[in-house]
Amino acid sequence: MLYNLLSEKSFRLYFFICLSAIEYLATTSVHISAVEGMWDKSNHFIAFITLYILLSFAFKKLALVKKVGVLLLFGTQIEIVQQLIDRSAFSGLDIVADSVGILLGIIVYYFLTKKISS
Repeated sequence: MLYNLLSEKSFRLYFFICLSAIEYLATTSVHISAVEGMWDKSNHFIAFITLYILLSFAFKKLALVKKVGVLLLFGTQIEIVQQLIDRSAFSGLDIVADSVGILLGIIVYYFLTKKISS
């Protein structure tokens, strides 16, 4: 049972659920106090740490450069959509926060996989 929860196929489901939730939270006009009460940049790097780790477990054979590229495109897409729906202006600092999250995700994933394999 535990293996099924931690299988690559399961992580793909977790990744796409998380991706959808982040897209919704980033673009909704609904005010969510738990999200809005946090520092915006922390929302970005927490989201992208999580996305990187899930993406890495979901698609283990995907190259690092491709994982980073996909996530940076997703972050850029969020910024564009937010500007189009007048939620906020495009923010390069948000992309930097996404990048920091991805970098931390790479580090955490590395240590998680080292711990699991030993």
